[in-house]
Amino acid sequence: MTTSDTGAPVVLIRSAGAVDDDALAYVREKVEAVLARPGLPPAHAQVRLNRSAAHHVRRPWFAAAEIRLGGELVVAHAQEADAREVTDQLQDRLRSRLERATHRWDTARRSAAAPPWRGGPAF
Repeated sequence: MTTSDTGAPVVLIRSAGAVDDDALAYVREKVEAVLARPGLPPAHAQVRLNRSAAHHVRRPWFAAAEIRLGGELVVAHAQEADAREVTDQLQDRLRSRLERATHRWDTARRSAAAPPWRGGPAF
């Protein structure tokens, strides 16, 4: 995992619209918590947090995260009415997608022998 001098993962956050510093800090905290999971390969994260200026929009907050783990890309999106809600939803989706990705890596690398049609043992 790519880390800063303090040992925390490096997360690039971009914002658009009327996004305050508290919302940005909360997003950084939640994404770093997801990436701090032990056993993950080196990660590069980029998060976008947008707030729509239109007053008629029911869910003006949008968050998207792209995380590169090794050679795989993990993407999650969320849209809600509040900055904390969208961040919590993004964290849940990132956590589940990272769990699936790590499970996929583990099972892909655990084949015991080649199948019979490739010269492996006949069952």
